[in-house]
Amino acid sequence: MNNVTIISSEKNWLEQNAVNQLNQISTLPGVVKAVGLPDLHPGKTPVGATIITEGIIYPHLIGNDIGCGMSMFATDIEKRKLKIDRMVKKAEDIQNLKEIPLPESEETNQTSSPLGASLGTIGGGNHFAEFQEVDTIFEEKAFNSLGFDKNRITLLIHSGSRGYGQAILDDCIRIHSAQNGLSQSSEAAAEYLSKHDNAVYWASLNRKLIAYRLLKALGISTQADRLIDCCHNSVSIKKSDDKLQYLHRKGSLPTDKGAVVIPGSRGSLTYLVMPTDATCVSGYSLAHGAGRKWERSLCRSRLESKYTKESIKSTKLKGRVVCDDTKLLFEEAPEAYKNIDIVIQSLIDFGLISIIATFKPLLTYKN
Repeated sequence: MNNVTIISSEKNWLEQNAVNQLNQISTLPGVVKAVGLPDLHPGKTPVGATIITEGIIYPHLIGNDIGCGMSMFATDIEKRKLKIDRMVKKAEDIQNLKEIPLPESEETNQTSSPLGASLGTIGGGNHFAEFQEVDTIFEEKAFNSLGFDKNRITLLIHSGSRGYGQAILDDCIRIHSAQNGLSQSSEAAAEYLSKHDNAVYWASLNRKLIAYRLLKALGISTQADRLIDCCHNSVSIKKSDDKLQYLHRKGSLPTDKGAVVIPGSRGSLTYLVMPTDATCVSGYSLAHGAGRKWERSLCRSRLESKYTKESIKSTKLKGRVVCDDTKLLFEEAPEAYKNIDIVIQSLIDFGLISIIATFKPLLTYKN
């Protein structure tokens, strides 16, 4: 397929099923380029991909969690004063983040928010909140200019628009048969893009409110600066040769927003990177994480003999995990994910990024 690009410097790194899905999508009407990033893996549509179209929009390529992404906050916790055992104990005492009152404002009124009672909650699957410490700084000037402090703990939030994105997609498919594409000049496309932008907004606010609730529950100052906010499920519009192109990103990061964060699993480092000017080859996109290696249904049977109920709540990097859902603990085990270092190396080999810093997980919270 001459309109398919695979960003991977490792032979046989990507599952053939995912590549087949990408090839199939590349034949859809209006598709001018299909890019598989080094975290590409199969899903309902391939995850870790960017699909560029002209004249038509495909909502199902973005999927149901419109606006899903990562936010990184600077907390006021000094690294030297961190009491991790105390933090873990407080996190374990949280019954439900919904019990933590949201700050009073017009935006946080759950009756008027499309997220409803889910506003300010993490959700299931691979969504998480994680306290991290700086591991290595590679570009100190860029690190400092972004507002980071090597002596302070950061908080990374991965979440999206909760059920709102699903409702938008369902309605669009039910009313407009959107799986067949929406003509860019149609009212249906305009309606979808408007709702899409609203979901992106609420997903970003949701990450901010998750951070607020978690910090408040742990007795930490909620005045945390958001240093990075990047969305990896969205559609954006780019002009090319006087034509509008629609960049459908499903598990891929835009490269026109500055620095982005690419996490691995709860047992690996997180990378803070700066996109280069060479990302036209990758559809102006980067990998959004490590990418799944195992299907969820396989995880428990493959790992039960390796872990006890308690040992699965710690990682090789000495990070701690707070999660009441045993099934989810196995499904999100580090072994279920690809090697983030290989993903990052592929991005470097293709000249797409420079590494600013890496962060090490201290406490991963899923509730």
